[in-house]
Amino acid sequence: MQVSRSLFDEVMVPNYAPSKIIPVKGQGSRVWDQNGTEFIDFAGGIAVNCLGHCHPALVGALKDQADKIWHLSNVMTNEPALLLAKALVDATFAEKVYFANSGAEANEAALKLARRYAKDKYGEQKDQIISFKQGFHGRTFFTVTVGGQSAYSDGFGPKPEAIVHAEFNNLASLKAIINDNTCAVMVEPIQGEGGVLAATAEFIKGVRELCDAHNALLIFDEVQTGVGRTGDLYAYMGYGVTPDILTTAKALGGGFPIGAMLTTTDIAKHLVVGTHGSTYGGNPLACAVGLAAVNTVNTPEVLNGVKAKAQLFRDGLEKINAKHNVFAEVRCYGLLIGAVLKPEYSGKARDFMVAAADQGLMALVAGTSVVRFAPSLVIPDADIVEGLARFETAVANVVKG
Repeated sequence: MQVSRSLFDEVMVPNYAPSKIIPVKGQGSRVWDQNGTEFIDFAGGIAVNCLGHCHPALVGALKDQADKIWHLSNVMTNEPALLLAKALVDATFAEKVYFANSGAEANEAALKLARRYAKDKYGEQKDQIISFKQGFHGRTFFTVTVGGQSAYSDGFGPKPEAIVHAEFNNLASLKAIINDNTCAVMVEPIQGEGGVLAATAEFIKGVRELCDAHNALLIFDEVQTGVGRTGDLYAYMGYGVTPDILTTAKALGGGFPIGAMLTTTDIAKHLVVGTHGSTYGGNPLACAVGLAAVNTVNTPEVLNGVKAKAQLFRDGLEKINAKHNVFAEVRCYGLLIGAVLKPEYSGKARDFMVAAADQGLMALVAGTSVVRFAPSLVIPDADIVEGLARFETAVANVVKG
């Protein structure tokens, strides 16, 4: 049958409002729609396609595993899951790994583990979870409540309790509410959905110290910042502050759904048999692709390349801004980039995104006043230059009205 955008309205739940563009093919940082129209991809599936589209290492891993075994329940383990877990343990602070299907599920596991750890070690009263306003941790009811944006959690009845929110990058705000009944503090090193806003080194160091002072676990949500996005394999490495629990997803599978929670042996032991689980967690196909993604990204060539490409983006956006005067600030943390609109363009981020699509460029927003880019970590420099040229045309069209 002929597939069109109208079929979405006919058969899909209306919680999304996708554009009329239906991509059907991708290669590297280029995407083509049903009509053969070509786009440069600066969106990366929201920081997911870390190696672009149809990267040979990922395609090869998937095809190879597809001829072996697709699924096993966790009554048995499997080779790809163990190999990916070993790679993550070897590359990070972690000693133990739990696999899930998404960032929300990884965060759900992290929060449940923190509560169980505190209960076992200190008692039922130690259950408070602190996160930060404008944070985003997923769409399960637990994670969306922990996320600091009430627009996403209101309207679904009574919320999980003992969850409070401090001000991001405001240590005094955290200090005022953390106490000996706090079991965990969850923080994104860079708030992606909240506007591509990075934590300061002083803030992250202070959060770690406050957690230590109150025997609270520090959870880093690196769903968006992980697997090379910032130029380090995980952003905590650039801060020099080690969390107790780390969550990762999005780029971990390079486009194949997978998430993971990383932690230490001492903390992990509190999730005993039967306390948590996932039917598809550790799926052989997902883990085979994930291993290929991690091994490809975790090299000096790719990680150093992220930093060089980030500078190319920053310079290009500053040049566009010098001409059109639309950005108050360009936030560039590796290849997680936010162009903050000036007050006169406040609330119009989507206008810039739509105008970019009209010029053959896939972009994102972060809130209503930040245009966001999260391209492939190996996007060719030529595609960056061409994509920014298309974006400049889009900016000029929005400015002209």
